[in-house]
Amino acid sequence: MNSVKVVLGFIELALGFKFLSVADQTYHWGILDREIYLAIWIVIFSLLGLYLLGKIRFKFDTPVEHISVFRLALIIIDFTFVVYMIPGMWGAPLKALSGYLPPITTQDFNLDTAQHAAPSGTDRKYSDFLEMPYGIEAFYDYEQARQYAIREKKPLLIDFTGHGCVNCREMESRVWSDPRVLSMMKNDYVICALFADDKKEVAPEDWVTTSDGKVLKTLGKINSHFALTRFNVNAQPYYAILDPVSEQQRVPSRGYNLNVEEFVDFLKSGLN
Repeated sequence: MNSVKVVLGFIELALGFKFLSVADQTYHWGILDREIYLAIWIVIFSLLGLYLLGKIRFKFDTPVEHISVFRLALIIIDFTFVVYMIPGMWGAPLKALSGYLPPITTQDFNLDTAQHAAPSGTDRKYSDFLEMPYGIEAFYDYEQARQYAIREKKPLLIDFTGHGCVNCREMESRVWSDPRVLSMMKNDYVICALFADDKKEVAPEDWVTTSDGKVLKTLGKINSHFALTRFNVNAQPYYAILDPVSEQQRVPSRGYNLNVEEFVDFLKSGLN
C-alpha cells in the first residue's frame, strides 16, 4: 500500500507542474518554458522508474526482493514514457502529450524552425507576449484583425483559445499541423486568436464595460465577454469564420473535433 501512495505521489507531483505551467502562461511569468517543463517530467518519471526497480526507498518502504510481472510492466511503461519525452527537448511535437505541455512556441531550442511562429509586426496588439505555432501570423485584437481582413479582402477566422486549454493544444498539434490546414490558414485567411484566460491588463482605452456596469480590464475577461455576447459560447476551442465587412458568419462555427478532413472542409466552405 505504501508503494501505491508513493507512485501516486510522483504522478501528482508531475500534474502539479501542469497546473503551475498554466498559471505561468496566463500571467506571462516565463518560468516554465517547454524544455524546463519536459526536463522536470523526465526527472520525475525517471525517479519513479528507479523507485519501482527498488533502487530508491523511502522511510516506510520494504526492500524489493523480487519484481512481479505487474511491477515489471509498470517499469517498462514508465521508462518507455521517459524515452518518448526525450526528443521533445529538441522540438519533437510529442502529439500524444500535446494537451499537457506548454505550447511549442515556448521552446527555446527547436530543430524544426517551422514550429516557431514568425515574428509578429510591432503594430499588432499584444504580439509582444502572444504568439501562434507553425509560423502562423495572427492578430490578437478583433477590430484590428477585421480591418486588416477588409484591406486584404480575406475572410476572418476567429480562434477562441486559452493558455490552459488542453483541447486547443490538441487541435493545434493534431489538426493545424496538417499541410492543407496550415496552407489555408496562412494564405487564405486572416487569423484572430482571442485568449479567454489571459491575465494581462490592457490599456485603459481598451477596457470594456458590461451591461451591468462591470469594467473588464484583463485581456482574457474581455475576450470571454466578446465570445459570450457575440457567439453565446464560453468554451474553447471555438472557431468562427466571418465576413469582415458584414461581420456575419459565412458557415456554421465548430468546436473541438480532431477530424482533419472535416476541418479542411470547414476552411474550404468558408472560402467558398
